[in-house]
Amino acid sequence: MTRSYQIRTFGCQMNVHDSERLAGQLEEAGYVAAGPDDAPDVVVFNTCAVRENADNKLYGNLGQLRPAKTANPGMQIAVGGCLAQKDRGDIVRRAPWVDVVFGTHNIGSLPTLLERARHNAEAEVEILESLETFPSTLPARRDSAYSGWVSISVGCNNTCTFCIVPSLRGKERDRRPGEILAEVEALVAEGVLEVTLLGQNVNSYGVEFGDRLAFGKLLRACGSIDGLERVRFTSPHPAAFTDDVIDAMAETPNVCPSLHMPLQSGSDRVLKEMRRSYRSARFLSILDKVRAAMPDAAITTDIIVGFPGETEADFQATLDVVAQARFSSAFTFQYSKRPGTPAAEMDGQLPKQVVQERYDRLIELQNDIAWQENKKLVGRKVELLVATGEGRKDTETRRMSGRARDGRLVHFTPTGPAIDRAVRPGDVVEAVVTYGAPHHLVADGDLLSHRRTVAGDNAEAGLRPKTNGVSLGLPAFGAPAAQPATTGGCA
Repeated sequence: MTRSYQIRTFGCQMNVHDSERLAGQLEEAGYVAAGPDDAPDVVVFNTCAVRENADNKLYGNLGQLRPAKTANPGMQIAVGGCLAQKDRGDIVRRAPWVDVVFGTHNIGSLPTLLERARHNAEAEVEILESLETFPSTLPARRDSAYSGWVSISVGCNNTCTFCIVPSLRGKERDRRPGEILAEVEALVAEGVLEVTLLGQNVNSYGVEFGDRLAFGKLLRACGSIDGLERVRFTSPHPAAFTDDVIDAMAETPNVCPSLHMPLQSGSDRVLKEMRRSYRSARFLSILDKVRAAMPDAAITTDIIVGFPGETEADFQATLDVVAQARFSSAFTFQYSKRPGTPAAEMDGQLPKQVVQERYDRLIELQNDIAWQENKKLVGRKVELLVATGEGRKDTETRRMSGRARDGRLVHFTPTGPAIDRAVRPGDVVEAVVTYGAPHHLVADGDLLSHRRTVAGDNAEAGLRPKTNGVSLGLPAFGAPAAQPATTGGCA
């Protein structure tokens, strides 16, 4: 009998991409995705460990599933991801109805572990200490018909005091450029228009095989792939961000004029305590160079408020940098203890009310800046990749949503003589911005153009790319493989 599965994903883009790999493996093993109203035979939790209450969230979800498991003993529950890597056997001890626990380094083991747990009628726990196979050699069932994540590295060599990722994901391991580009080409062949190159620190890519310019070369190589319309990447680290990457972004037409550059704090003293190996002047100088090369670039960031020991003067320094940086948007976080990190044991843990008050001030400032910047775009023509599940879809106005090349969210009205039949997710349209709000733009006039795409055809048919993993038959890591002829000389 065919068994169904459901994957519940928490955390970062890396976890989202890992879940696509988990789905690909399960479907290759004969499972099918459960419908929204169906009770799945297998529920997989792909967890995150960077929040103080991450474990409470997991065990709360597991507790909610316990009655269903009791009523249907054949149902299986699996827990993977960063929290599984950290807590290991504690998960089965606290929730003995869990069948499988697997870590960040062995997501390829899930189907086998599920089968073994069924056969042995007992929980299976498998946590590898280091990565043996790069995850992108595994099959994947992609979430989107028109965009895809492509991992270029896993792990991280930094030691930020607030972050637990290095201890759970391990040291950085770089994938060969030939395999990266082969995966991108495979996605484009299935109709994908946009890829996001993914890593914990993408601009240190190449350190493992001794080429500090490898990431800029990789961006340029992506520019030679026919049919690839948009290239994005996340996330770089300011300390490793080099001018050759800026040049590659500016000179490669399909690399989008958008940059996510994590600030974390504008206080040099706090940055030192965070072990962030740059200072505010260095950060701002990067932004100046990016805007000199790409005047229309939209720059986003991450900011932590209330790091241990943060003074009012430190926080004011953050506000000052935000005012100068003019971010188009910011992911802002109130500091919370990450168990197992140095910062969790630091003196000067701030009261909640102090952190909240500073957080509110930062949000107010950033919203005001984003609104000012978005208002400047009124009257500008934008090219939009029509998106699924983003923003509002107003029944009265018939608005749809799309992403501009700079990453901004735009709500538009699918009207006008330029429309070639129905506008679908994955199609490309052009519109004129009529209103700028703090977190989105609106284009209420008739569309200037509408291009139907293979990605739109696939989205309309409910088809998503399913790749079987990309391997050129060489060792998982180390020296670059020879790249396909279309890669433009990236090595």
